[in-house]
Amino acid sequence: MSTQDKVTINKLPTGVPGLDEIVGGGLPEFSFNIIAGAPGSGKTTLAHQFVFANASLERPALYFTVLGESAIKMLRYQQQYTFFDPAKLPGSIRFINLSQVVLEKDLGAVLEEITKEVEKANPSVVVVDSFRTMVRKPNSDMDLQSFIQRLALFLASWQATTFLIGEYAEDELRDNPIFTVADGLFWLRQTAERNSIVRKLQIIKMRGQDSVPGLHTFRITDAGVQAFSRTFGLTARKRNPPSNRRLCFGIPELDKMLDGGVREGDSVLIAGSSGTGKSVLATQFIAEGISHGEPGIVAVFEERPEAYAERATSLGLDLETPQKDGKLTILYLRPLDLSVDETMQSILDAVENIGAKRLVIDSLAGFEMALSPGFRADFRESLYRMIFALTGIGVTILSTVEVDESFTEFPFSTYSISFLCDDILRLRYVSIDEGHSRV
Repeated sequence: MSTQDKVTINKLPTGVPGLDEIVGGGLPEFSFNIIAGAPGSGKTTLAHQFVFANASLERPALYFTVLGESAIKMLRYQQQYTFFDPAKLPGSIRFINLSQVVLEKDLGAVLEEITKEVEKANPSVVVVDSFRTMVRKPNSDMDLQSFIQRLALFLASWQATTFLIGEYAEDELRDNPIFTVADGLFWLRQTAERNSIVRKLQIIKMRGQDSVPGLHTFRITDAGVQAFSRTFGLTARKRNPPSNRRLCFGIPELDKMLDGGVREGDSVLIAGSSGTGKSVLATQFIAEGISHGEPGIVAVFEERPEAYAERATSLGLDLETPQKDGKLTILYLRPLDLSVDETMQSILDAVENIGAKRLVIDSLAGFEMALSPGFRADFRESLYRMIFALTGIGVTILSTVEVDESFTEFPFSTYSISFLCDDILRLRYVSIDEGHSRV
């Protein structure tokens, strides 16, 4: 077969921020997919986002509910999300309850009822939530595997993109033949790490396209599901060519020592013990950039944005006005269960919103504490991905880190991350004439 003879598979938007990148650009049209996971993992919300993103009067969607919650109860909760569009009901999206058919008849009757509704509506999207409850019905003339096989063949002939939602434990993945029928298999899970809950998504199977393997963090907010690829920042972004332009601190003697400042796109580490002036120097770096028309981002983990701006005011630096003018964003990131991917997304969104050229992370210790325990174990890898992503688009990063003061050693960091930095500024106390001075 020549290249010209290949069938082109259209890709549909998932409606989930970040998920299109993970699945390889979108969901293949007319594919037969299974969304599996434990109760409460976000399966129904994920399916609803896809339905609302793709359903229209010309391309309607059918959403079948079985022995789970009723459609009325489901919609009461789902309409709390911002993606929910009541204007699409019932014209573009119809909810059909199959509970009575399942309770009174067998799987053959359920398939017949689905067939009748599909033939009547000619939908582009079909969801069955939850098909797993049907396997618990005794005395059925058709087993679940046969039901799914026939349903998949029927819906493929009608050119509908389909989702079956089911509650499965991870140990069922290996031995259950039902999963062989699916074109796409989405596995959602949530695990407890100390006092934090971490949600992970895995694309176990996606026929016809190159999805990103591995476990990807996701979060459920008032906007619904948002996914964060584990390769976020390393791919899909155009890197800027290296620059020889230098960014100054606005401190004449320091800029002279640095030959005019640090290079644009560098990663700069300011290390020192408590009270040596790390945050002050970082604040001056941001303020100097703003004075030269370079928007900036400050990511703080240990104090509120208001307190950070007030402290800058006490130093004679105005950070209030540039915030109002859209030249500065102070991000407060302190939930204690963040993933590094969420942090990167927040920072990159802020960078794109104001066209930031300078970024301050104050501090790395606070950043580590804001992450959920599982991500702290991979802190260096997380920093590498974030620094690579941000410096690649021309952002100059200045990070602060606290180190223990020692008069016999000269440490730069407690994280062994000097290889991630292009420049290191070490602040410390020295003993001069029976007194202490900062150098």
